[in-house]
Amino acid sequence: MHGVSPTDPPQRRRQHHRDRPLDLRARHPARPKPVKHRSARFRSGFSLLEVLVALMIFGLAAVVLGSTYVNVLNSYEAVSRGNTRDEDVAFARAQLLAEPDRAKVEVGAEFEATEGRRVRWSATLASTTLPDLFAVTFVCEISDNAKGGDSQQTTQVFTVLRPTWSDAVEKTQLRQAVQDRIAEIQGKTKK
Repeated sequence: MHGVSPTDPPQRRRQHHRDRPLDLRARHPARPKPVKHRSARFRSGFSLLEVLVALMIFGLAAVVLGSTYVNVLNSYEAVSRGNTRDEDVAFARAQLLAEPDRAKVEVGAEFEATEGRRVRWSATLASTTLPDLFAVTFVCEISDNAKGGDSQQTTQVFTVLRPTWSDAVEKTQLRQAVQDRIAEIQGKTKK
């Protein structure tokens, strides 16, 4: 039992190695199984279908991002055009309110704006029942010569207190009418 010879039966060898850890490896090194070339080739990388799907997803994402960027640029352009148009209308309205002569207000005026735009405005004034108070219908037309004469028209209606636009005779009649109404209201409240 001291030594084990290679000619000893296999049972004797097993008994001799009981005190040592069990070795699960085969005694004789087995040949590795032959690797199929086809499966090894596909396992080493992506399949053609996977690559095509990845390219399709990337292309779709690029198109969506590109169209989003173009939409943002178009929105900025539209907002800037709207802002310049609003600024032109505000400037024309300021000219209207700064004009003390009623005849000039009703005729209107025109001026050259930035970027080749032509602004033309006019106003229709209507007296109200109160002296020096006018209902104004303001019409502003903006022609864009750079874009083939495309024009946009804006109409605003507002009330403004302008003593310089009043006719003296009409002003006196309206004041008298207001005084009569006040007297009538006071007369009714005293009863």
